[in-house]
Amino acid sequence: MCRRLSCAVSRFRVDQQSLSLWQLQRGDTVLIAHYSDALASNYCRRLQELGFRLGAKVVCTAAPSLGAPKLYRVDNAVYSLDKLVAGAIYAERLA
Repeated sequence: MCRRLSCAVSRFRVDQQSLSLWQLQRGDTVLIAHYSDALASNYCRRLQELGFRLGAKVVCTAAPSLGAPKLYRVDNAVYSLDKLVAGAIYAERLA
Protein backbone atom coordinates (compact mmCIF):
# COMPACT_ATOMS: atom_id res chain seq x y z
CA MET A 1 0.00 0.00 0.00
CA CYS A 2 1.09 3.55 -0.62
CA ARG A 3 1.74 5.16 2.72
CA ARG A 4 0.72 8.78 2.77
CA LEU A 5 3.91 10.13 4.34
CA SER A 6 6.44 8.10 2.39
CA CYS A 7 4.73 8.91 -0.86
CA ALA A 8 3.96 12.56 -0.07
CA VAL A 9 0.32 12.02 -0.92
CA SER A 10 -2.11 14.81 -0.21
CA ARG A 11 -4.93 14.18 2.21
CA PHE A 12 -7.67 15.16 -0.24
CA ARG A 13 -10.56 12.75 -0.42
CA VAL A 14 -11.93 11.46 -3.69
CA ASP A 15 -14.99 13.45 -4.68
CA GLN A 16 -16.98 14.32 -7.78
CA GLN A 17 -14.32 16.83 -8.86
CA SER A 18 -11.52 14.24 -8.90
CA LEU A 19 -11.07 11.81 -11.75
CA SER A 20 -8.39 9.28 -12.48
CA LEU A 21 -5.92 9.79 -15.31
CA TRP A 22 -7.45 6.73 -16.95
CA GLN A 23 -10.76 8.61 -17.34
CA LEU A 24 -9.14 11.33 -19.46
CA GLN A 25 -9.72 11.65 -23.17
CA ARG A 26 -7.23 12.91 -25.74
CA GLY A 27 -6.53 16.61 -25.18
CA ASP A 28 -7.77 16.77 -21.57
CA THR A 29 -5.55 18.78 -19.20
CA VAL A 30 -5.54 18.24 -15.43
CA LEU A 31 -3.53 18.87 -12.27
CA ILE A 32 -2.55 15.88 -10.13
CA ALA A 33 -4.41 15.99 -6.80
CA HIS A 34 -3.50 12.70 -5.07
CA TYR A 35 -2.69 9.00 -5.42
CA SER A 36 -4.84 6.05 -4.46
CA ASP A 37 -3.91 4.26 -1.23
CA ALA A 38 -3.85 1.05 -3.30
CA LEU A 39 -0.78 2.23 -5.24
CA ALA A 40 2.45 0.68 -3.93
CA SER A 41 4.99 3.10 -2.47
CA ASN A 42 7.67 2.16 -5.02
CA TYR A 43 5.24 3.13 -7.81
CA CYS A 44 4.53 6.44 -6.06
CA ARG A 45 8.22 7.26 -5.82
CA ARG A 46 8.94 6.37 -9.43
CA LEU A 47 5.95 8.36 -10.71
CA GLN A 48 7.16 11.39 -8.77
CA GLU A 49 10.65 10.97 -10.24
CA LEU A 50 9.09 10.99 -13.72
CA GLY A 51 7.24 14.24 -12.98
CA PHE A 52 3.82 12.99 -11.82
CA ARG A 53 4.02 15.10 -8.64
CA LEU A 54 1.15 16.72 -6.77
CA GLY A 55 0.07 19.83 -8.66
CA ALA A 56 1.81 18.77 -11.87
CA LYS A 57 0.05 19.61 -15.13
CA VAL A 58 -0.75 16.49 -17.17
CA VAL A 59 -2.13 16.33 -20.70
CA CYS A 60 -3.58 13.15 -22.20
CA THR A 61 -1.97 13.01 -25.66
CA ALA A 62 -3.40 9.68 -26.85
CA ALA A 63 -6.24 7.48 -25.70
CA PRO A 64 -6.38 4.40 -27.93
CA SER A 65 -9.42 2.17 -27.84
CA LEU A 66 -9.71 -1.39 -26.53
CA GLY A 67 -7.89 -0.70 -23.26
CA ALA A 68 -4.44 -0.01 -24.69
CA PRO A 69 -2.15 2.13 -22.48
CA LYS A 70 -2.76 5.87 -22.75
CA LEU A 71 -0.08 8.49 -23.31
CA TYR A 72 0.35 11.43 -20.93
CA ARG A 73 2.58 14.50 -21.28
CA VAL A 74 4.15 15.85 -18.09
CA ASP A 75 7.21 18.14 -17.87
CA ASN A 76 7.79 18.07 -21.67
CA ALA A 77 8.03 14.27 -21.71
CA VAL A 78 5.44 11.70 -22.79
CA TYR A 79 4.82 8.52 -20.79
CA SER A 80 2.62 5.51 -21.36
CA LEU A 81 0.59 4.37 -18.35
CA ASP A 82 -1.59 1.28 -18.19
CA LYS A 83 -5.04 1.18 -16.61
CA LEU A 84 -3.82 -0.09 -13.23
CA VAL A 85 -1.38 2.80 -12.69
CA ALA A 86 -3.33 5.59 -14.42
CA GLY A 87 -6.45 4.58 -12.50
CA ALA A 88 -4.64 5.14 -9.20
CA ILE A 89 -3.63 8.75 -9.95
CA TYR A 90 -6.39 11.28 -9.29
CA ALA A 91 -6.52 14.75 -10.76
CA GLU A 92 -8.71 17.81 -11.09
CA ARG A 93 -9.57 19.52 -14.35
CA LEU A 94 -8.19 22.96 -15.04
CA ALA A 95 -10.88 25.63 -14.94
